[in-house]
Amino acid sequence: MRISNGLWMYSVLGAIALVTLFPLFWLVSTALKSPTENIFQSPPQLLPSQPTLDNFVSVWQTLPFGQYLFNSTLVAVLAVSLNLIFCALAAYPLARLSFPGRDWIFIAIVATIMIPFQIVMIPLYILIVQLGLRNTYLGIIFPSLASAFGIFLLRQAFISVPKEMEEAARMDGCSELGLWWYIMLPAVRPALVTLAIFEFIGSWSDFLWPLIVIHDENLYTLPLGVAKLAGTFSLDWRLIAAGSVISIAPVLILFLFLQRYIVPTEIGSGIKG
Repeated sequence: MRISNGLWMYSVLGAIALVTLFPLFWLVSTALKSPTENIFQSPPQLLPSQPTLDNFVSVWQTLPFGQYLFNSTLVAVLAVSLNLIFCALAAYPLARLSFPGRDWIFIAIVATIMIPFQIVMIPLYILIVQLGLRNTYLGIIFPSLASAFGIFLLRQAFISVPKEMEEAARMDGCSELGLWWYIMLPAVRPALVTLAIFEFIGSWSDFLWPLIVIHDENLYTLPLGVAKLAGTFSLDWRLIAAGSVISIAPVLILFLFLQRYIVPTEIGSGIKG
């Protein structure tokens, strides 16, 4: 009975995995097909009969995809780094320090999660223009400097750190900033990695906000570059698929390298005695 239950569970999980991964498989297959193959034939041809990398070469040579890749990488790295710093700095006092109105401040921050970005988009754009950040990298990452979700996630992680570690550090003369840097941050590393992955994916795939604040094509990110493919090649789906594969490959690689850090570990495992 236990074997049949396990087989049923793995069968369901395998079916879900196939349904989830099929669009990615079809995207890669389309990017590898030659111009002589009909991608809309019925029944569909799952595997390319003559795999070729010409679509990737054409996309890379026709549009400055190298510049787009650099822009997206720079924006994503800056957004992740600054978001982690600011969210951790905000979450630590909300979790470990006592001061009047602490809980109400936290409630107000979490409540902003329910506000759609489209509501604050126009005021935010006006602020960006007034600060002179339009057509700049900082203008792109400005909305990602801190997030209510990041503060919430890290606050919950900081709360789970045993007080004995904090008290021992204070007895050794550790300052508040030193306690945050040397004790708290290593102890909540899984939460930091999780937030970094979420922020990286959000920043890397963001299309709407860069489209609004960026008009210089030299500052285009990969989502804007992929959208430009539709006009450059008159909806050649092979080339659009090749550009899409280029744009999502770094995210998949990052996740494969960092997924082992997402698994919660014993609190304090990152701290050496």
